[in-house]
Amino acid sequence: MVLPLLGQPPLCRLNRCGRLEKELIFKLAIAILIVESSTGRLTMAKFAITMMGFLLLCYCAVVSEAVYMKYKDPKQPLNVRIRDLMNRMSVEEKIGQMTQIERHVAAPEIMKKYFIGSVLSGGGSVPVPKATAADWVKMVNDIQKGSLSTRHGIPMIYGIDAVHGHNNVYKATIFPHNVGLGVTRDPQLVKRIGAATALEVRATGIPYTFAPCIAVCRDPRWGRCYESYSEDHNIVRAMTEIIPGLQGDVPANYRKGVPFVAGKTKVAACAKHFVGDGGTTRGIDENNTVISVNGLFNIHMPAYIDSIAKGVSTIMVSYSSWNGMKMHANRALITGFLKGKLKFRGFVISDWEAIDKITEPPRANYSYSIQAGVLAGLDMIMGQENLTEFLGDLAFQVRKNIIPMSRIDDAVKRILRVKFVMGLFENPLADLSLANQLGSQEHRELAREAVRKSLVLLKNGKVTSQPLLPLPKKATKILVAGSHADNLGYQCGGWTISWQGIAGNDLTTGTAILNAVKNTVHPSTQVVYQDNPDINFVKSNHFSYAIIVVGETPYAEMFGDSAKLTIAEPGPSTISNVCGVVKCVVVVISGRPVVMEPYLANIDALVAAWLPGSEGQGVADVLFGDYGFTGKLARTWFKSVDQLPMNVGDPHYDPLFPFGFGLTTEPVKN
Repeated sequence: MVLPLLGQPPLCRLNRCGRLEKELIFKLAIAILIVESSTGRLTMAKFAITMMGFLLLCYCAVVSEAVYMKYKDPKQPLNVRIRDLMNRMSVEEKIGQMTQIERHVAAPEIMKKYFIGSVLSGGGSVPVPKATAADWVKMVNDIQKGSLSTRHGIPMIYGIDAVHGHNNVYKATIFPHNVGLGVTRDPQLVKRIGAATALEVRATGIPYTFAPCIAVCRDPRWGRCYESYSEDHNIVRAMTEIIPGLQGDVPANYRKGVPFVAGKTKVAACAKHFVGDGGTTRGIDENNTVISVNGLFNIHMPAYIDSIAKGVSTIMVSYSSWNGMKMHANRALITGFLKGKLKFRGFVISDWEAIDKITEPPRANYSYSIQAGVLAGLDMIMGQENLTEFLGDLAFQVRKNIIPMSRIDDAVKRILRVKFVMGLFENPLADLSLANQLGSQEHRELAREAVRKSLVLLKNGKVTSQPLLPLPKKATKILVAGSHADNLGYQCGGWTISWQGIAGNDLTTGTAILNAVKNTVHPSTQVVYQDNPDINFVKSNHFSYAIIVVGETPYAEMFGDSAKLTIAEPGPSTISNVCGVVKCVVVVISGRPVVMEPYLANIDALVAAWLPGSEGQGVADVLFGDYGFTGKLARTWFKSVDQLPMNVGDPHYDPLFPFGFGLTTEPVKN
């Protein structure tokens, strides 16, 4: 009689033993005990003991086995999972999800205590100097374990600025910055770069990148102009093809506006900076963009529409203002247009401590800044150095209904949607299975291809009938000169290993242009390098020709704002000393057009190489004719800064080299 009762009957199945069933079991036990006491019969006592044992087994099954939770079941519909989890969450847990902190404060105990939803590495923020993939994975997993130890086990999402490859990471492939990629006008190339970047980011255990920047830079004086593909919004729109490279192609009939990430080899992307960041007055970073509604929507908005159609997971808001209103407080554009009109269903993230800057001076009224930013539609707030102040203030405003619970729920729903879609709940911890993708030869070859296609030939010979390029590989003796010829850090630019970039050749793995030249010329050709040779040295050596590599030194964001746009010293004197004596090609390494008109007459050939990244061999490939020049300017090259801002189609358009200009050459065998 006892054995059949040891099996689990329908009453005690895990998903059916609720409060009513437990009450029934308790009442039945009482009834049995009453019968036993009234009859005193042995058989009834034995039955009662057996029944009580059975009831005890049922109870143990209920309390010991894990309770079925819909949000943990990947077979459940997305909205069911979101709703189930949100119904279980406290206000504190929801606010924690809206918080993104920097890795240096993201100890596991902090993640657990405050239910933190996201962590980031700022520019140059690494586990250890020259960290390996294993170092990164261990750090991310250690932080993640803190999140998984909370009662709901909601994984955090780790983000990083992988804006031209996985640029924070030692030995990663560094691709050309966007200013060069726009020149290629090749969306499929950019898509392949996105896919390669996703693999390298995932190799370090990170599932989220703050890229792409889809700013339309309308003034090269802006220090972030190299993060923009073009002054022309049509080129920027085409380059949003990097998003399916990063995230994967959106399936047919996928609901528009819903974020999409195709699995463990892809990452969540972030279109930034919403909106008008490239149109600020005089190109001053984080400044005011003065433009009509039609201008904003015709120039700066279209790439966001494309990004949303391609399933972009997140959108970052701009520090800048539009006609005097801070974008981080612009509810009409964030909630009304982006979330309402465009039906964006991913989450909106602030820039680093950007809500602090809603007031002038920053943090003048931090409570108001929180209120204004969250009510405008920000879902995740980045960079909380004053973590407890932020969490406490936001919780207070929710309890007092200054910020309604519906706004918090909207934010958390969007954050959870991204986490569920990308499979973060099923695969929260990283491994080293993709470690071999970091800086792989295949990716370096792709970057080298991108360098070749991004070069623009602006001049080729003092007379067109006598072109200097392509250069002969076989020559008696050639000169390579200039501050940028043997400087990997300079050719990579800002946002490389550190926020502002690093000079020299020890920052990461790659090929400086000097070494690329040496790799390419005939073995009998003598290559002489001098940073800044004087005229007498040049005259006395009887060089066959000279390659001069000069330009800007690295910078990022406001530190790159420039009213002069000149090449760094001693670049001008190097050009003067060399080009007056021997035939020369000048290769300009810069994040934007710079002043070149004063030197143009003395230069035989001029190449815009932008910020080519780690694979300098791509420059030599084209200089020596293994491949032809194909790039066309995606930015207007001005004569004087006094003309700025000046973009194609402007009434006062009078450039040194117009938008779309670029001489071509054919590949040669030499």
